[in-house]
Amino acid sequence: MSYPRTRLRRLRRNDTLRRMVRETALSRDDLVLPLFVVEGSGVREPIASMPGVHRFSVDTVVREAKRVVAAGVPAVILFGIPERKDARGSGADDPGGIVQRAVEAVKSAEPDLCVITDVCLCEYTDHGHCGIIENGDVRNDPSVERLAATALSHARAGADIVAPSDMMDGRVGAIRSALDGGSLEDVAILAYSAKFASAYYGPFRDAAESAPAFGDRRSYQMDPPNRREALREMRADLEEGADVLMVKPALPYLDLVAEARREFEVPIAAYHVSGEYAMIVAAAERGWIDGDRAMDEALVSIKRAGADWILTYAALDVAARLAP
Repeated sequence: MSYPRTRLRRLRRNDTLRRMVRETALSRDDLVLPLFVVEGSGVREPIASMPGVHRFSVDTVVREAKRVVAAGVPAVILFGIPERKDARGSGADDPGGIVQRAVEAVKSAEPDLCVITDVCLCEYTDHGHCGIIENGDVRNDPSVERLAATALSHARAGADIVAPSDMMDGRVGAIRSALDGGSLEDVAILAYSAKFASAYYGPFRDAAESAPAFGDRRSYQMDPPNRREALREMRADLEEGADVLMVKPALPYLDLVAEARREFEVPIAAYHVSGEYAMIVAAAERGWIDGDRAMDEALVSIKRAGADWILTYAALDVAARLAP
């Protein structure tokens, strides 16, 4: 009987060899932790559909930011949930709004922590859509004006990076012009460039209280089957001034993460979204899978596909398992 001369198992037979030939290494520097900020004081409220994730008031989000820094995670992205909402999302660009105050507080306490802000209207509108409604439709250009004003207010509060997540056409260019015109040309833009109309956002909408009051978001978020269109979106955002391009969700769209990495030279981000996170945690709670291993495997796959940054609710837990 002839046996193979090449035996790939030779380099798998113990942990030391496996570590020596490992091709992809997840780092704490790859991670960005999403945080939800609400009005009030002393708030650290669990989110039922996202075990381990909380809503924070401004004072407690500062304490959470200190935990992030101590864990070696370099960045957070802030989502604001205002006390009052209206049709035009007035709270989004309010200089005294929830995100603006959170940015100021976090940057004052931890100036070296990279603070990214989500720029969208869905958390601030009473209808839950990402833009201005006229005659029952989300209107692109009036929405872009509101988004540019929102990004500018976040930057003035001290945000390092603004992240438009609305998927309106032309919003990156409008935000870049607003920032540059406001002498904030050093503030970077992380564009949610390929954001799909996904079934995986449910727990986030619970957390951010942003479910649409009518209809859905398929007229402005991307249709899941489309690959070429995603590349067009990313190319357009890059031409308008985006500094980082993002694919969202991550795991169902790893092919696009990989293609973006091959196509573009800028950093590529991927958002391991609420549904992706919640499925792993829920299965682990039922004893069906090893939650830590499954979470690590999911994030490594995103890194292996080509992502430079991974936005994930598991950032602190994963960072604790990674070598410094």
